[in-house]
Amino acid sequence: MRLTVLIACLWWTTLGAAPATRIVSTSPSITEALFALGLGDRVVGVSTFCRFPAAAGALPKIGTFLRPDAELIARLRPDLVVIHAGPSGIEQRLSALRIPFASVERGRLPGVYSSIRTIAIVAGVPDRAATLIAQLESRLQRVRGVVAGRAAQRVLLIIGRRAGTLTDLIAVGRESYLTDLLTIAGGVNALADEGLPEYPRISMETVIRLAPDVIIDAGDMGDALEERRARRVTTEALWKGQPLAASRAGRVHAVTSDAFVVPGPRVVEAAETMALWLHGVTVAP
Repeated sequence: MRLTVLIACLWWTTLGAAPATRIVSTSPSITEALFALGLGDRVVGVSTFCRFPAAAGALPKIGTFLRPDAELIARLRPDLVVIHAGPSGIEQRLSALRIPFASVERGRLPGVYSSIRTIAIVAGVPDRAATLIAQLESRLQRVRGVVAGRAAQRVLLIIGRRAGTLTDLIAVGRESYLTDLLTIAGGVNALADEGLPEYPRISMETVIRLAPDVIIDAGDMGDALEERRARRVTTEALWKGQPLAASRAGRVHAVTSDAFVVPGPRVVEAAETMALWLHGVTVAP
């Protein structure tokens, strides 16, 4: 059991608190974990960009992941707020308002699992975490199985850029959960060099130099599903004119599902889609 989970156990035990019944989530990954753990009926507030599942979209909003609003949170009378530690300062504001909170990890795939465990513990349903994590690991193991023995593909993952252009590119480095998923799906991150930030900024010249086999672009998805489908065509057209083998071979894939950009229980869907794009294989449910 990871240290953060242990701290969560001790913190909640020390408080002697009853299981939380009014929970506020401050990020999409936290919201998706809460609902996947069967705790959706206890969630009373979510962040601005929490869209999945559909029920989450109808809940009161408490600000963005980067700027959660402590006053909006307080108005919802939560007995638990689940946060990510970071520069927002939300921990101090919640402490000042005497609102209980738990902090969960971000980053690599193991952090997805430890976040699920922490949330389940502080919500009083620790056994559900073991069940959910076992399901996720089983599906990821099936992905590993179907790509085993196939040549690893060099992949460039883009998660940000200026809308409608291939400028101001933000890529995925080695310390991201997306790199973990890519490895499971039979790929190699073209930007896995040590020393790079988690999400490095790169130029088109760097893309050409890297010469990836496959490009996965989640940089300009849009919000509504219809908008995402329309932008997929635009995004793939942007790449077609570039002097890249991936472009010529039709191996540029524009992401339309936010499962790729939310490090929560739906990471398995992203891994399964990667396996299809990289190796043309479908993972049986």
